[in-house]
Order: sequence, then structure tokens, then C-alpha cells
Amino acid sequence: MPARAVCVLNGDVQGTIYFEQNGECDAVKVSGEVTGLKPGQHGFHIHEFGDNTNGCTSAGPHFNPHGKDHGGPTSEVRHAGDLGNVVADGSGVAKVDISDKQISLSGPLSILGRTLVVHADPDDLGVGGHELSKTTGNAGARLACGVVGICK
Repeated sequence: MPARAVCVLNGDVQGTIYFEQNGECDAVKVSGEVTGLKPGQHGFHIHEFGDNTNGCTSAGPHFNPHGKDHGGPTSEVRHAGDLGNVVADGSGVAKVDISDKQISLSGPLSILGRTLVVHADPDDLGVGGHELSKTTGNAGARLACGVVGICK
């Protein structure tokens, strides 16, 4: 039976994102939808803490258990929580369909109890040359967030 989790994003935009993993060594399938975005790319990251007491700010930095620089989802050097960008269409809807092997729904790379954040701007995947490229991808403000929880 696959492990499943869900995250309800709330803030300036909304969405519901599902996570599914068949086995601990398998990739996590991330799917769902975010609405209310401006058209284009938006950074999409797992942040360290499942604390939203001060909005998305209290979620802390990107989930980075290996202490690496920020990168893209296919980069050799990246945070585990670096899921790249979601792309909103002309109606402001981003359909999410990601598969990632650096996160898990169990064990030391588990994202359960951590926060998923959608950002205002594109993630430059660590190569934008901005002073924030190697830490946040210069993805801008946190538009919405939610804690990843176990799904029945």
C-alpha cells in the first residue's frame, strides 16, 4: 500500500497538493493544483518547519538536511526541498505533476510535518547570480503555505 500525504495551501493563493510514494526508495509523486496565481513560474519548495503560527514566515528555510546550496530539482547540488517551479496558465491555475527522489514520506528525508510553500516569483534554480540564488532561488514572497500531513 503506498504512503500518501496531503497539503492544503492557504494564503494569497489556494491549492491542494497530494503526495504518494510506493516504497521508501521510490520517488514521491507530487500532484494537485494551485489557483489564484499570476501567470508564469512560481517557486515551489518544502520548508524545514511545520510551523505556520506567523504565517508562512515561521516555516523557516528550505528543507536542507545535507547542508547544500540551493538548486533545481535535477541539480546534483540542491536542498532536498527544492522542487523547482510550478507554472500557472493564463487563468492563474498551476497543475502540479512532479516526481522527486530527494524527499520521502518516511525516514530521515520525510516531509511529513514540514511546510510546502508556493512563492510569488520564479525560482532561478540557484543559477541566477542574485545574492539569494544559492539560498532561496530568489523566488520572492511566500504566497501560500500549508503543512504536509498524513492522508487517509
